[in-house]
Amino acid sequence: MSTPTTSTRSATAVPTAQALHAALEAALAPTHLQVLDESAAHAGHAGANGLGYGTHFRVRIGSARFAGLSRVAAHRLVYDALRPYIDAGLHALAIELIPSA
Repeated sequence: MSTPTTSTRSATAVPTAQALHAALEAALAPTHLQVLDESAAHAGHAGANGLGYGTHFRVRIGSARFAGLSRVAAHRLVYDALRPYIDAGLHALAIELIPSA
């Protein structure tokens, strides 16, 4: 007999470009930030939700918080800021680091 499973996805953290933008602003005080929802271009691919939004994002970000960090460490800060959205179904995240002036 199998046991019903429950979803661990958050019902409140809906992955949208606006929500990701706000989370990154709050966590990293970026000097440059652009969040693009590229989900529609990935329709039918692994991780796509069939809605055309909310699963595949590109983030272009610059922040003084990245100063002196390796690329991996800077990416980790971005992932940490977006953890609730990753847990809620954000499947793919392309991160482009922009040097801060």
